[in-house]
Amino acid sequence: MIKPQEVIKIGKVTKTHGVSGELSCTFINDIFGDDDAPYLVADIDGIYVPFFIEEYRFKSDVTALIKFEDIDDTDSAKLLLGRELYFPMKYITDSQPMNCGEGIIGYKIYSDGKLIGKIEGVDDSTANILFYVVTERGEELLIPATDDFVEEIDDEKREITMNLPDGLLDM
Repeated sequence: MIKPQEVIKIGKVTKTHGVSGELSCTFINDIFGDDDAPYLVADIDGIYVPFFIEEYRFKSDVTALIKFEDIDDTDSAKLLLGRELYFPMKYITDSQPMNCGEGIIGYKIYSDGKLIGKIEGVDDSTANILFYVVTERGEELLIPATDDFVEEIDDEKREITMNLPDGLLDM
């Protein structure tokens, strides 16, 4: 059984392509293009199911046509429409950062040994990437995701330890 902490979200199945079961998929990061895995994982009603890749080709920087094994017609391909796609983290090489974009959503942030909150989003629309963090009390915080503040990332525990400057959390 594939666990949520074993995969990283990379995109979504957006439409069928042709009659042989090919699917058009849109990606939110470069992991699929930079690293190879024999399968991708789809979230099927809360269960992470592997789909083995027969072949694929990129149509643009963010879109690829993928043919999965045993998906051989439009009807079976339609079952995957709108499904989120995940990449198995065990196939990510050192050249690709494991914690990029939406892949760290759900990680807990700690500073000075105390739980700050959980990452609910990542704002990477500017050069200064921010973690959107919600505390246990429901407060919303924006925390700079700079290397200067990050001390340790534990992917198994899904935790990030940070050294935040005094007063940053009071803003």
